[in-house]
Amino acid sequence: MANFHAITKSKQPETEIKYFKLLPSQYPNLNLIFIGDFNCPQSHTVFNPLKSMGYISVFKNQKTSLKKECNSDNCLASEFDNIWFDGKKNKVVNRKVVHFYENFQSLDEARKISDHIPIVAEFEFL
Repeated sequence: MANFHAITKSKQPETEIKYFKLLPSQYPNLNLIFIGDFNCPQSHTVFNPLKSMGYISVFKNQKTSLKKECNSDNCLASEFDNIWFDGKKNKVVNRKVVHFYENFQSLDEARKISDHIPIVAEFEFL
């Protein structure tokens, strides 16, 4: 498991993420799984090299960062947190996001804990 937190969107996190494509060939005997806040959605082209190697994102079109304020029931802003895994070596058997902010009186109170919701995945190793 490689845990990663990218630089902010304004500082172009793809300049860091682009190096992930080098890791599978540097560690061919490892079953690499990348998890974290990429500050980029899984649809960004920077992930294309990983995708072409058979890596898959656990979440697609799943927003995980909290807005400053909810609009109606819409409290999530961006698709930045994800888990990337090698589809030839792993299979996702369960995935979920934890809407922890729903347990708080206000979004502002929840944001004191985190501005992202937790993501969870269970894998079967092939």
